[in-house]
Amino acid sequence: MGKKVLENHKHQPLKKSHQHKSFRIGKNHNAMVWLFILVLFCVSVYALRSVLLPFVTGIVLGYLFDPLASRFEKWGLNRTLATVLVFVAVIMVAVPTFVMIFSVIDKQLTVFVDVAPVYIASFIKRTEPLLLELHDKFPSLELNALPEMIKNNLTNGLQFGGKLLKGLISNGFALINLFSLLLITPVVAFYMLRDWDTFVKKVDNLLPRKSKNTIREQFRLIDRSLSGFIRGQLSVCLILGAFYSVGLQLIGLELGLLIGFLAGLISFIPYVGSISGFLISIILALAQFGDMTKIIEVVVVFAIGQFVEGNFLTPKLVGDNIGLHPVWVMFALLAGGVLLGFLGLMIAVPVAAIIGVVTRYAINNYKKSNLYLEDNS
Repeated sequence: MGKKVLENHKHQPLKKSHQHKSFRIGKNHNAMVWLFILVLFCVSVYALRSVLLPFVTGIVLGYLFDPLASRFEKWGLNRTLATVLVFVAVIMVAVPTFVMIFSVIDKQLTVFVDVAPVYIASFIKRTEPLLLELHDKFPSLELNALPEMIKNNLTNGLQFGGKLLKGLISNGFALINLFSLLLITPVVAFYMLRDWDTFVKKVDNLLPRKSKNTIREQFRLIDRSLSGFIRGQLSVCLILGAFYSVGLQLIGLELGLLIGFLAGLISFIPYVGSISGFLISIILALAQFGDMTKIIEVVVVFAIGQFVEGNFLTPKLVGDNIGLHPVWVMFALLAGGVLLGFLGLMIAVPVAAIIGVVTRYAINNYKKSNLYLEDNS
């Protein structure tokens, strides 16, 4: 009897060790499966990047307008009717707005083509005294040919821009992508918006039972981060674009509407929109007016815009808790643009938000683990 008990005690640790080893192998196997799925997904996105744009755009629109459709549902409408109402409202607002914006841009571009040579000559003439002064202070610098070089380079740049625009218009693939964007995107957006709640429920049903609550919490954090950035930042861009356009137009800058609109439009890239718009406006003000007063007025417009954005618009509309650092956003946009073009720019911020949430979750778990808490001293 004693011998049997002794033998049982000998075998128990082996059994525990075997179970622990099997558990570890199982965890490693699951990790490998998920890693394989992730790699396969990334490769598929890269391979299909040329056809994904209208579908991704439709999904983004469905996500953006889901709160509005849900509000209509609370008022007693079914989801399909709510989706139709959202589409009608968006079309009634978006179509006239886009027609007006493109009309203004077309006029501004026409003005730009007409006045660009005059502005270039004026800019060179006004900067010539500065170049001569630099030449007097630094005789070793070859500045005599600089005005002509600037003129030639700017002219070549304008010619290149015209050829590029002509090439984009005449390029068959570009037209196909444009038509697919205009035709497929609304269809995808309609079905995604109508079936958004069903889609979310199906994804929720596929979550592992054991980790369901944890994954739900991470999705909530991602949604808060994305909604705060995308919906809020879109409002900030529109408000800044309107402010810069009106401000520069009141100053009398001939291309003020176009520059202000573009500066606001790309202000979702931290610092890039405001700095580029500011520098272009200063150069054009110098070329058009040559008056220090007008240059100061340009500075005042952008200073007010930055003050309002930093102290009121971004804190109120975007919020401080989205978890997306400006440097991280810039890196994500640059990497997305290089890897996937315009599609990469569209998905850069959502992917950055997901990576940010997952990284913070991993860091929190690491700080609770024995690897972090053990004291080896």
